[in-house]
Amino acid sequence: MAITKKRKAVNPKVDSNKLYSLKEASSLVKEVNIAKFDASVDLHIRLGVDPKKADQAVRGTVTLPHGTGKTKKVLVLCTPDKENDAKGAGADFVGLDEFISKIEGGWTDVDVIIATPSVMPKIGKLGKVLGPRNLMPNPKTGTVTNDVAAAVNEVKGGKIAFKVDKAGIVHASIGRVSFNPDKIAENSQELINALIKLKPATAKGTYLKGVSMASSMSPGITIDTKIFIH
Repeated sequence: MAITKKRKAVNPKVDSNKLYSLKEASSLVKEVNIAKFDASVDLHIRLGVDPKKADQAVRGTVTLPHGTGKTKKVLVLCTPDKENDAKGAGADFVGLDEFISKIEGGWTDVDVIIATPSVMPKIGKLGKVLGPRNLMPNPKTGTVTNDVAAAVNEVKGGKIAFKVDKAGIVHASIGRVSFNPDKIAENSQELINALIKLKPATAKGTYLKGVSMASSMSPGITIDTKIFIH
């Protein structure tokens, strides 16, 4: 893949041999961004776990103090008695059978799907479509609940879900390049804190093996993991 002139110009600003502090990285990621749009700022965290083992498949949720900078589109799948609660909380789409049919037809134009426990048997068949897109409602991430209003409010307020991939890496968007460095750093710290709390008891050796920050089109900035160990 060809490297653009803009990318070549900013690459030297990132020292690939240096371990940056979180504050340094949060400022630098703004300097080396070359996108003309308000790019996402992402963290890529390599964990010392074996995701193939059920007790080391790290996943969870965290509410970022400054949100993600993106308004998430939320679909609530529920029975009619919960529809007003979902709509009142700001859900973008609310219903059941008509959306199940749309999803079966390939529609997935949402960021989060919340469902009540009573409708989960109907949703189970959508696993092949929703699973690979990380959209399947799950009690562990708070997206299967009877309190749909609270769940919608949390998602709209900056709650994100994360899970370790097959390579043992967690990828998560923690803001936008338009955020000031302090907000980027504080959101990053909140995600790291959540991951540290979820360290599996069976995980041996170094848990936080590597942390990298990058915007959508910028070079990666390696962060010193020692700053997260208390």
